[in-house]
Amino acid sequence: MQAGTERPGLLSRLTHWGIGAGMVLLALMAGLVVLQVLARNLVDMGLPWADELARFCGIGLVFLGVPALAGRGVMVSVTMLPDAAPAAARRWMVLFADLATLAFAGLLLWSFAEFLPRAGKFLTPAMRLPNWVYYSLALAGSLMLFAVALQRIVATLRGNNPATAFGGDDHDTVPQP
Repeated sequence: MQAGTERPGLLSRLTHWGIGAGMVLLALMAGLVVLQVLARNLVDMGLPWADELARFCGIGLVFLGVPALAGRGVMVSVTMLPDAAPAAARRWMVLFADLATLAFAGLLLWSFAEFLPRAGKFLTPAMRLPNWVYYSLALAGSLMLFAVALQRIVATLRGNNPATAFGGDDHDTVPQP
């Protein structure tokens, strides 16, 4: 198989689907906000379920989008130091950033493990959804973020560009041996 023609792996496809789901959630959230404004201004009626569903969409949008950004290495960052550093130092900086992301995702998963068994059975105020359903997209995104960070760490330790598997460019270029 020629270079660049490999099929993306399952995790890469999942992160791309997360971006697609995030776009749908963003459109739904925008529609709900417009609906809420129209309902309040035209018929003088509040829609509490619309606010709660828009919040659900916002949570899902963020947590499903972050793994793709992390995979590509394009999250918000200050790159002045890595851009000025030699390739070997940049490789260690990328590895450190991915280790920090892995630790963050691990803490998120641990907090879900502590939070959801107790709070998951309670219902949301307006839609009457169990909290475990309401936070399911955040949990799924945290699991994907953990897996993405782990895959990037392994790629870096093998001397590969960690962003390649996720369609990233050479921003995280790792020097080849």
